[in-house]
Amino acid sequence: MSKTYRDEGIVLRTHKLGEADRIITLLTHHHGVKRVVAKGVRRTTSKFGSRLEPFTVVDAQIHIGRSLDVLNQVESIRQYGLQIAQDYDKYMRASVLVETAERLSEDDASPQMYLLLLGALHALATGRYPADLVMNSFLLRAMALSGWAPSFWDCALCGANGPSQYFHLQSGGAVCLECRPPGSAAPSAEAMRLLGELLSGDWEAALTSEDFARREAGSLVAAWVQWNVERRIVSFTSLKSGIG
Repeated sequence: MSKTYRDEGIVLRTHKLGEADRIITLLTHHHGVKRVVAKGVRRTTSKFGSRLEPFTVVDAQIHIGRSLDVLNQVESIRQYGLQIAQDYDKYMRASVLVETAERLSEDDASPQMYLLLLGALHALATGRYPADLVMNSFLLRAMALSGWAPSFWDCALCGANGPSQYFHLQSGGAVCLECRPPGSAAPSAEAMRLLGELLSGDWEAALTSEDFARREAGSLVAAWVQWNVERRIVSFTSLKSGIG
């Protein structure tokens, strides 16, 4: 059995290890989330320290270790971090993306999740679509990939044809008047429509949405993610406090 493997990966986060090393958390294309040691990467003489910044796409050769694998070689493919870091809004939203992707990918390798994150980071870095819409579309589609696809039209409880007027996390999304549990939210029709467009990837329609609908939709997406993941996404807190 080979003691090394090679894969394309996205740098999710890094943290210090000892005086010169770092632990790099990667979402790889074929091996899921991997935490690898990059030896000597913090030294000024390191050849690939700058290639391991968050949101960078890399081609990595990794040696299988006893407790943690070790990064042997790395080549930068796309340095999205350089573009994203210039805009605080984009940086905070990208942080939500990678934290959520890590949470959803800890148990299984998912090439689809990797490609979804890659596309979202590309859209953020290039400014192809507004950052808030990119983030919320990614979150909804990532949750759907993981088995938590909400309903935004038909009633999630009885299946009655939509549009449904209410939204209830525990019930699976949209609920009709007859099925509405206590405490259900009553979002605007525009917000519900936008959520459906972001889930399906209908960008032409989503780009026509009003600001109030985007704010409502964003709040529902954040609640949906954290309810189903059952763990607090720390980056959401920073996003709310750092962006007006």
